[in-house]
Amino acid sequence: MSLVIRSSAIHAAGCYTTTPIRKGAYVVEYTGPRLRKDLADIRYENLPMTYLFGVGDGNTVIDGHGTAMFLNHSCDPNCETEEEHGRVWIQAIRNIAAGEELTYDYHLYDGDPADAPCHCGAKACRGSMFSSTPA
Repeated sequence: MSLVIRSSAIHAAGCYTTTPIRKGAYVVEYTGPRLRKDLADIRYENLPMTYLFGVGDGNTVIDGHGTAMFLNHSCDPNCETEEEHGRVWIQAIRNIAAGEELTYDYHLYDGDPADAPCHCGAKACRGSMFSSTPA
């Protein structure tokens, strides 16, 4: 499978597939340095956006530095995240056609929903990347 980064109607840049992806396939791993959450919170305290992904018990985050950091949020996603043996994978939850933007539901929980408006355009858009449903 081949992924490309290009302009997105959801937010700035997005990750797109150039080949079809079957439901259940692992698409890409969320990679980057691992940091303690408390230290990452201090490091990025004054930034409006980060690519931090919580893993394990929530005390560790991955500071996204790879292709997966370009997957945008959607309230009607075509992917989800799967943590396996300390690694985070993006997995297709339905068949995805070539040319589609890859998305997953961020299920944000730590902050003010007004600080993370959603622009996914889904019919059932929550209006925020925050979710009352745990990931």
